[in-house]
Amino acid sequence: MSELGELLSEGKTKVVYEHPFCCDYSYLLHKDSISAGDGARRDTLRGKGALACRTTSSVFSLLARKGIATHFISMVSDDVTLVKHCKMIPLEVVMRRIATGSYLRRHPGTEEGARFEPVLVEFFLKDDARHDPFISPSEIMEAGIASAEEVDQMTLTGRQVFEALEKAWASQDVVLIDCKIEYGRDAGGNLLVADVIDNDSWRLWPGGDKKRMLDKQIYRDMPQVTDERLALLLSSYEEVARRTDEWRGR
Repeated sequence: MSELGELLSEGKTKVVYEHPFCCDYSYLLHKDSISAGDGARRDTLRGKGALACRTTSSVFSLLARKGIATHFISMVSDDVTLVKHCKMIPLEVVMRRIATGSYLRRHPGTEEGARFEPVLVEFFLKDDARHDPFISPSEIMEAGIASAEEVDQMTLTGRQVFEALEKAWASQDVVLIDCKIEYGRDAGGNLLVADVIDNDSWRLWPGGDKKRMLDKQIYRDMPQVTDERLALLLSSYEEVARRTDEWRGR
């Protein structure tokens, strides 16, 4: 888009631009890049940005109808979304229904497939140099990252986000295993679900079968990256975008 404003920041999968006419808004450009292992593995997946834009727009549209406050306003082109400008909180908030992946590595006595009731909510500090370490609610408050009230709100809202997505996926016989979100504060200090929620943000197992996963874990698990494997990966992103398209109309 030629009307994108000044560059504000750039991450692994998106670029944030200032809105040229209103400081309360920003544009997010979704990139074709994909990475894993704290950036140790990096590739370009042509078309991923547009698919990520589609998926995150569908997800945020669904959440809005559920009454969950987010920064999302609209999808304005194939790979750009318009959002409320937020000051991001340096936390990743992970909701887990099923124990797998990194949770098992941190808790080796846990059996894979163990179910969390209610959904388990964990916080991780966004710090690439330290590999985004786990951080407790008390540590969050002691560091001045968020207040006790905000921690409670992030926990409550995180469960609401997960349960809304879990229900939507269940209607398509897909099990939502876990999901990662981020929060920001708008100009009024209100806490909003922000950043993106796309196919890099969750684990999806059709029919509950891990072997049929549709998410970024496919890329993490590749023994070697090849054009053929990247093409299959892209097809899973296309399937997720197609499956979530209907959420914008529900």
